[in-house]
Amino acid sequence: MDRRKFVSALGLGLGAAALTACGQDNKDSAKDAAQAGAAAEGAGKSPAKTMEWKLVTAWPKNYPGLGTGANRFAERVTAMSGGRLKVKVYGAGELVPAMGVFDAVRDGSAEMGHSASYYWKGKHPATPFFTAVPFGLTAQEINSWVNFGGGQELWDELYGEFGIKPLPCGNSGTQMGGWFRKEVNSLEDIKGLKIRAPGLAGEIMQRIGATPVQMPGGEVFTSMQTGALDAADWVGPYNDLAFGLHKVADYYYYPGWAEPGAMLEMMINKDKWDALPDDLKAIVKSAAEAENQHIYDEFTAHNAEALKQLVDEHGTQLRRFPDEVLMKLHETSEQVIQDLVAGNDQARRIYESYKSFRESVVPYVAVAEQSALNVRSMVLDQKQPG
Repeated sequence: MDRRKFVSALGLGLGAAALTACGQDNKDSAKDAAQAGAAAEGAGKSPAKTMEWKLVTAWPKNYPGLGTGANRFAERVTAMSGGRLKVKVYGAGELVPAMGVFDAVRDGSAEMGHSASYYWKGKHPATPFFTAVPFGLTAQEINSWVNFGGGQELWDELYGEFGIKPLPCGNSGTQMGGWFRKEVNSLEDIKGLKIRAPGLAGEIMQRIGATPVQMPGGEVFTSMQTGALDAADWVGPYNDLAFGLHKVADYYYYPGWAEPGAMLEMMINKDKWDALPDDLKAIVKSAAEAENQHIYDEFTAHNAEALKQLVDEHGTQLRRFPDEVLMKLHETSEQVIQDLVAGNDQARRIYESYKSFRESVVPYVAVAEQSALNVRSMVLDQKQPG
């Protein structure tokens, strides 16, 4: 994945600016832009117009990976534009609630929003397809669908109806199955559980007997601590450790059947987007594409570190969902999706595109990456002591 990192994002002649646009260099870029404006004004020319945009997020301020990714995106845009487009980030609750991001961007009270599309299932049944589908595309596969399988065009069409321009801007990779306060040994153990499960996973859990609860990530710890939740699907080891979820639940389940590759979104008010000059549009798209890769790389690295820490230092009990449970979840997910698309032509068209792309890549992934990973596991397992 390294060879992709920043290449496409910075291939519009902006590479040098982006690579020097971190930390103190952001201030230098702003200073250079101001000096250039002053020079132009002294030569009898008007300085470049500057804009200040608000970016609201569904994440706590500076939250690892998610919140810090939004910060980096804002820094990139500000620096790459030479200060012509300044972006200020607001964490969940600072300007609007976590679940108010979509409406804030739609009505223009914020120009941009960083979130996950499956939070907006109540706006349109097709929105979850642009974050994660149970037993669906992995991170690299959903990136490929969006960029080469028609996904971006369908997303533009869907969000355009709400006055929003969407862009991919991050991916957590394959998530975990969630935290449980008691072991799950059968389907009966899931029935009656109050579980935080966003997107399509919530309805699937409901159909097999659980009680899904929708809430922002910032409320999960307290809800688990007080017993308002019996289980919770948040993200993965990196973010779950940061929230301290190991302190309120002993059992950590895998695989992440509900979110095999959860894509994050950068939403932009469409009127504001359309009014941008072409070079600033290119900068915003490049910054989003760069951050899309950066966040994925960050999660891959830190999830590995955090999982080891959870198990070795905090005594977290790692468990695999029983086959019986996984098969029922898959069967139910198919029913939920078919019911969802049956009543909405646009949702049906989007899912048909998604499903067709998945079917087209599965054979290659099976003989290439999946088989390579299976062999790697076999070889490494033989080298383990005992």
